[in-house]
Amino acid sequence: MTNAIYIATSEPYSGKSVVALGLMNMLSSKAKRIAYFKPIVDDDPVKLKKDSTIQTIIRYFELEQDYTASYAFTRSEVFHLINMNKEADIIDAIIRKYKILEESYDFVLIEGSDFIGEGTAFEFDLNVSIAKNLGVPVIIVLSGEEKTIHEVSGAMRTAHNSFNDKEVQVLGVIANKIDSTQAFELTTLLKENLPARTIKSVIPGIKELSNPTMQEIFETLKGKLLFGENKLTNQVDNAIVGAMMLRNFLTRLRENTMVVTPGDRADIIISALQANISKNYPPVAGLVLTGDLLPDEPVLDLIEGLDSKVPIIATEKGTFETTNLIGSVRSRIYPDNTTKIELAINTFERYVDTKELDQRIITFEPEGITPRMFQYQLVKRAKKARKHIVLPEGNDDRILTAAARLVNQDIVDLTVIGNKDDIQAAVKRLALSVDINKFNIVKPTESEHFQDFVETFFDLRKEKGVNMDMARDMMSDVSYFGTMMVYKGLADGMVSGAVHTTQHTIRPALQFVKTKPGVSVVSSVFFMCLPDRVSVFGDCAVNPNPTAEQLSEIAISSAESSLMFGIEPKIAMLSYSSGTSGQGEEVEKVRKATEIVKEKRPDLKIEGPIQYDAAVDPTVGKQKMPNSDVAGQASVLIFPDLNTGNNTYKAVQRETGALAIGPMLQGLNKPVNDLSRGCTVDDIFNTVVITAIQAQE
Repeated sequence: MTNAIYIATSEPYSGKSVVALGLMNMLSSKAKRIAYFKPIVDDDPVKLKKDSTIQTIIRYFELEQDYTASYAFTRSEVFHLINMNKEADIIDAIIRKYKILEESYDFVLIEGSDFIGEGTAFEFDLNVSIAKNLGVPVIIVLSGEEKTIHEVSGAMRTAHNSFNDKEVQVLGVIANKIDSTQAFELTTLLKENLPARTIKSVIPGIKELSNPTMQEIFETLKGKLLFGENKLTNQVDNAIVGAMMLRNFLTRLRENTMVVTPGDRADIIISALQANISKNYPPVAGLVLTGDLLPDEPVLDLIEGLDSKVPIIATEKGTFETTNLIGSVRSRIYPDNTTKIELAINTFERYVDTKELDQRIITFEPEGITPRMFQYQLVKRAKKARKHIVLPEGNDDRILTAAARLVNQDIVDLTVIGNKDDIQAAVKRLALSVDINKFNIVKPTESEHFQDFVETFFDLRKEKGVNMDMARDMMSDVSYFGTMMVYKGLADGMVSGAVHTTQHTIRPALQFVKTKPGVSVVSSVFFMCLPDRVSVFGDCAVNPNPTAEQLSEIAISSAESSLMFGIEPKIAMLSYSSGTSGQGEEVEKVRKATEIVKEKRPDLKIEGPIQYDAAVDPTVGKQKMPNSDVAGQASVLIFPDLNTGNNTYKAVQRETGALAIGPMLQGLNKPVNDLSRGCTVDDIFNTVVITAIQAQE
């Protein structure tokens, strides 16, 4: 089941606010607490007006949330970040804001951007990316105004495929503002062009929803309001220019007509006001006086004394310019227009199959996880149960920079091994905004635990020929000292390797932290954050040429690591051939390892031997292994040897720009993780975070 829906469009004025109101009303009967979220709003909430849809939904449905909680960015803020190549920051901030609502409410209704104003070219892709990163299904809304039904159908298919290609599930499509005589034919076209499981709805054009109010006309003209402030909510269903003889003017009055006339036409003005109170004529919505002309004082006095006023707006613009401006007005639904709100809700309920939509919401199953969401969840999980991590390489600038970020974000407790004066000088040189008293700084030989560590190491390793002097030398080494902190419970995990080799980092852990019961081989995985998914690569850092038995252990450990971090394991045992097509010693090793895993863990989905393209590409996977549950959708990829694994992860990282988090060691009793000597600050930050999560387990 999903607890959120994303309303998206690819054009302005699609009428998605009608869908938002209808969905909100439908959801109100299903969930107690609902939130509304619009990632990007058009108006600046400080300098200009607040977003009308947010205000309408919050007020009408009496939502508990604040206005500021209902959006993440204004349009200008998004433009600024995109110009600075900070698209990732946009997504991260939207995820954080959405997650606050998701955690506090039963359901979140999300509405995409409005495509109004300059720079709309980027918006559709951004909306696809937002929906993908939030992991929520989409309802696409498109307008039929000034389009043939074939154009609407084609545009809907294109929009649907764009979301589908990015693995964003489309619950339904809604063609809005359609000529009622063509609704049936368009429904048929949509059924032919879109998948059967996608809900298709067609809403005809509803004049009363599209027509503006006098308030909207007043704001567009930027004129002067002479009378009728309390009637600005009047809806304009018809408009005429009052430039003809009075008799002809009166015969052209229709329901809720707005009259545009030069300001010196007192006859038209008075007649319109009299018609409004006459039982023989329909109500008048309002008057617009053009040409920078006002009625004479006696006429103004007469109007002021009338009991029933209508809005009268004066503008300096001429009649032609005024009528063109009025024709360009696009109506919105405002909080105080209850009639329009209720009409929108009723329209949605009449033309959208809410029962089927409700069933799709209940049965929706999210697929996969994006890199941005994965990183957000990592930090959130690390914060949930705070752990203590030791960083032995306090003499490295990258380590100190990452340490500053970690403590400033309040993610973990840290011990940094090194000389305090040197670390203090480095923090100042690097201009790091951090209080070094927020983490513990230890020099091994000056630690109060040093002698105890020496004696403990001697007791653990004396049968291996270690004497007390050797133990003292070992404990002076930062890697051994940091590992002993973990062994003794003074730290929950260790991250090292920015300066030291993998062997230097892992050897102490193998000597006395040891492996978990039932595990004979320590291995590693990388979390490969690809543009649209997160994959687990193992083993790319530790075992040069594992046997079939070791390879099976690596696969099982990697699947368990995958589960630990919220990724459903679908294991691909990689080789240079798929299925039974290949022969040779290396293929047989992979085939045997696959059988061992199936025997030990029949609950795991696994395929092998299988080639990389067949493992990750749905089209190739279906061609080569059509009956496989893994082919084309593998999330855990196990490489046959270190040479293949290490080169592949680096090739993928460099060629696709993927973020590689790790390596994370698996199989040890307590978490000790190794860094690459070419690691970045982000690598260190992420590795500390996953180490803290391992420690929680």
